[in-house]
Amino acid sequence: MIMRLSLPRLLRRRVLGGRRRTRSKRRGVALIMVLGALTILTVMLAEFQDETSAEFGSALSQRDAIKAEYAARSAVNLSRLLIASEPTIRRGLAPLFLLMKQAPPQIPVWEFASQVLGAFNDADGAESFKLLAGVDIGEGENLGLEGASFEVKVVDEDSKINLNVAARGDAFSQARLAQQLIGLLAGPQYDPLFEGRDRDGQFSDRQTICSALIDWVDPDQDAYVCDPHSGSAQQAGAEDSFYQLLKTPYVRKNAAFDSLEEVRLVRGVGDDFWSTFIDPDPDNPDKRVVTVWGQGQINVNTANGQTILAVVCGAAVPGSPLCTDPAEAAKFLGAMTMVKGFTAGAPLFGTPKAFLSAIKGRGMFGSVLAALEMKPVALLSESELLKAVTTQSKVFSVYATGVVKAGKRETRVRVHAVVDYRGVPTIESTGLGALLSQGAGPTGAVSSTPPEQNLPDGATEGAIGAALTPGPGGNVIYYRID
Repeated sequence: MIMRLSLPRLLRRRVLGGRRRTRSKRRGVALIMVLGALTILTVMLAEFQDETSAEFGSALSQRDAIKAEYAARSAVNLSRLLIASEPTIRRGLAPLFLLMKQAPPQIPVWEFASQVLGAFNDADGAESFKLLAGVDIGEGENLGLEGASFEVKVVDEDSKINLNVAARGDAFSQARLAQQLIGLLAGPQYDPLFEGRDRDGQFSDRQTICSALIDWVDPDQDAYVCDPHSGSAQQAGAEDSFYQLLKTPYVRKNAAFDSLEEVRLVRGVGDDFWSTFIDPDPDNPDKRVVTVWGQGQINVNTANGQTILAVVCGAAVPGSPLCTDPAEAAKFLGAMTMVKGFTAGAPLFGTPKAFLSAIKGRGMFGSVLAALEMKPVALLSESELLKAVTTQSKVFSVYATGVVKAGKRETRVRVHAVVDYRGVPTIESTGLGALLSQGAGPTGAVSSTPPEQNLPDGATEGAIGAALTPGPGGNVIYYRID
């Protein structure tokens, strides 16, 4: 029997069927929406976590960098105090040298800065100080660093050839620097360095680079003829326009170098020249032969063998075997290393005249040269050599690195400070009495003159003058944080 549905029932069935089919097509939409929302929230949370972690890590790095910087600054200040105490240490050794009928030489206390200052460093530094002095600082107060440490190296800038000597503008200073530069560059083993083109595509020989270094710092506009051994006067023309013809032009400074890196601007000073003569080992500044700081005279007690060889060859008669034969130069450098090993860091020459005697073949160093079958060096002028050398250092570079370790992360900040001790008072002359007498008259009594109206309350002209007077810690003339 065939059932026939009425029209209303048929329409209702069709509507219900359509709804079921629509409902079946929409099934799972809510799940997809939930999963999408969870995905978006996960991405947002991950991004928020990464941003928070980065900000937190940055804050920790900045905190550790500040701690490391102040640890390095502490090392610089402690090194300044150590160098300032050298005259006191020297005075304590005076009776010992009195028996030898000579004045005590300058003691290179700065060479032991890392060990001496270990008492103010971390646990490893304290152990180093204990081994050096035989003193346990465990019961000391206000010693050591917590959460930080420092590495310190003090370099004598007066042990190097000062390129800024020519900035004085007088002919004697220029000639002295020219002699030392030619003596430094004279070795025949360096010939390949001057036979090819330099970084600017030019051919720059020894005299050209020597002249370029002097012309960069001297105040005049005349080209310097770098031929110190010429017996006749040479006419110098105007300084050329070499730097203005380069692809990136600039002008010659005609003033002193402000930093060692500025030397790279000079003609002929490329990477090969830099790594050979300027800064052979950036991690060991003791190997530097030149400087842009210093008093001008070279301390022969602290200078390395290469620097002393350059000074001697600059003052020697042209054609001396020491300056033309690499084998003779190697013997000289070996003798310097051997004799300094005998002295174990003690000064080798008491006076510049003692150094001159050694060059002539006398004294312990002269005996070593004679044992190596080296003939005494013939000099053009002994008096000029004596003017170029010294046994007293006044300018020092302090390389201090602050270190902070936090888990696997290590933060290091390096401070390079150059300190000048020329004309500074001794520690004894700046005791508590000197501090109390600031603003005192010649008799030491505090002046009762009322302060002027343009001075702060309580200040006197004497107090302000005392504040501007250099202290025993020297004057900082260069400061750089890396």
